[in-house]
Amino acid sequence: MTDTASAPSGRPLPGGPPSTASGEGNATSFFERFREQLAKAIVGQDEAIRLCAIALIASGHVLLEGVPGTGKTLLAKAIARALTLEYGRVQFTPDLMPADILGTSVFDLATRTFALRRGPIFTNILLADEVNRAPAKVQSALLEAMEERGVTLEGQQLPLPSPFFVMATQNPIEYEGTYPLPEAQQDRFLFKVRLDYPAPADEMEVLRRWESGIELRDPVKAGVEPVLGQADIDGCRAEVARVVIDEKIRRYVVDLAAATRAAPEIALGASTRAEVLLMLGARAYAAFAGHEFVTPDHVKALLAPAFRHRLILRPEAEVAGQTPDSVLDAVAGRVVPPR
Repeated sequence: MTDTASAPSGRPLPGGPPSTASGEGNATSFFERFREQLAKAIVGQDEAIRLCAIALIASGHVLLEGVPGTGKTLLAKAIARALTLEYGRVQFTPDLMPADILGTSVFDLATRTFALRRGPIFTNILLADEVNRAPAKVQSALLEAMEERGVTLEGQQLPLPSPFFVMATQNPIEYEGTYPLPEAQQDRFLFKVRLDYPAPADEMEVLRRWESGIELRDPVKAGVEPVLGQADIDGCRAEVARVVIDEKIRRYVVDLAAATRAAPEIALGASTRAEVLLMLGARAYAAFAGHEFVTPDHVKALLAPAFRHRLILRPEAEVAGQTPDSVLDAVAGRVVPPR
């Protein structure tokens, strides 16, 4: 079951979104404008907004995990609107087929030829809703797209639009009728973002907005404006690419990953891809904070969301009540950061 929304299109809206000069925008300004717009629709999920912005600029993808009603779908729609990007949504179900995502050839009776009908994956922001409700064969249809930014259809290698950002959701408490994501699939996500219940004050704000007539289910009605565009994204990425990573910071990233592989609580540690993505994410985080170089604090702040979905705990650790986050806290404490 697929649904491609037309609310933000890939073309600028009438008048065009404001853009920074020559597309070379300041990364801090980019993030502030991004966060300002998303805060109109998303209340109490500041960390999720930050991680999504980092992943987008670092050319990564995010796995959103949270109970129903915490704003996962709204977050994806609001990001697409604020950035003036095309948005597509796929509702994953047990009867979904790979062709429902990628597309297929359709026979045209008028021309008596086969025409390629592209699937919803040909978009900028793809929401893979409840991704763990489809079998592994369907989930794996995303693997090539997420890594290669292209898909193979009818023997043709077709590029995907740029940027291409997958936001997959899953429910952490309902496992009946679901298929756990394979490790290879999870390793393609830069972050696993947890959307917890907002604080009571934030929930009061949500109720106040609804009571005043602001429909938070729709980013347009919530007041989210298309204030950024492709030039802003490209400019921000160019600035992030200039952020300096010292040799000691690279060694710190490698040491953290190696420590997960040696930890007695962990059966499978972080991969080399995890190291690369953590480094790229730390550069974006540093740029958003207005820094010209990456510090150990930038790396440590992203350690849990970048590694938590890549670890497999030993059974005895799970029985003892350990979680990936608690183990990563211990790992971070054992690795001495550079000075």
